[in-house]
Amino acid sequence: MYKHVYFLTRLLGVCGLMLGLAAGVAAQAVPNPGEKIENLVTFGAQAPTTSGDDDFTQTFFFLVPAAERRPIYIRVFDPDCGGQLDAKVGQFNTRTEFSLYGGPGTHSAKGATDPRPASPGATPSGRLIKQQAFGVDPKYDGQYFNFGPLNPLEGELVEQFQGYVYKVVVRGLSGNDGNLYRFFLSSSPNLNVPIPGGNAFTYEYCFRIPAAPAGRAVTVHLYPFANEHVVSIKQSNFDMDNSAKLTIFSVAKNGHSAAVSGDGQWTSSVLPINPKEYGLSLDFRLVSKAPTFNDVVFYVTDQYDTALPFFAVPLGGPPRYKYDIDMKVHR
Repeated sequence: MYKHVYFLTRLLGVCGLMLGLAAGVAAQAVPNPGEKIENLVTFGAQAPTTSGDDDFTQTFFFLVPAAERRPIYIRVFDPDCGGQLDAKVGQFNTRTEFSLYGGPGTHSAKGATDPRPASPGATPSGRLIKQQAFGVDPKYDGQYFNFGPLNPLEGELVEQFQGYVYKVVVRGLSGNDGNLYRFFLSSSPNLNVPIPGGNAFTYEYCFRIPAAPAGRAVTVHLYPFANEHVVSIKQSNFDMDNSAKLTIFSVAKNGHSAAVSGDGQWTSSVLPINPKEYGLSLDFRLVSKAPTFNDVVFYVTDQYDTALPFFAVPLGGPPRYKYDIDMKVHR
């Protein structure tokens, strides 16, 4: 009984926060510039997991406000695998499939938000709207492919987000190269025009940490969201090669250290959540001085082992530690 009440109140809490922030957030670029992540990455199914992709699949959700009625577009930058942006292993031989889903079950079905390594044969939930596979294709090298125009009502109505949710599932069908790409949720087929109140999020993030310039460090940010019912979080990361330092910042955490994984390995660590952090995003800050790039995977769960979303732009803004100053006046 308690667990059902917990999930209901959890959804209501997220709903209230998103309504308050939706008007001011233009979170349509994935990755968002504030994350300092240049690209997402998905490897072909024959690549070793030590390349930095645990299951050769990645899922992102795109939120369209319930009142939006204009046609929308989910734009994929550089969807092919065969150009300078991509990670070449020998000769390019990788095919990558991008599938768009909408309708009932897209987000709400059992397993739709599970971040664990996916089964290659599993069918994603929701209604398949469009599917496109890419190999080496100069037409889309450094260019955009559009899903759309889409009727916003084709997504799944998700009450907790007060909007319609689409899902894009990316799968490395074959080959051993790394396909690097980006998304943008737009109201235009030709330009990246943010949709007021739109957003994007994922429950498992597979991305590239850029190479550090000589003598300098690079810093990337991940922003998992904790509502008022989260007591603790468990962060899990894969294939960090022990080459970066992970610290957690928030209004109540000023650089708490967290575990990082080795080559081709998973590791995790648990951190308590302070009531001051309720209804806000945390800042997972990765600092690397490695001279080469590194492809990694992250996900975060709560005390019920339920995945928490990474929003492209942190809800509540980038967190800043609030110092408690105990001042006494002596007379």
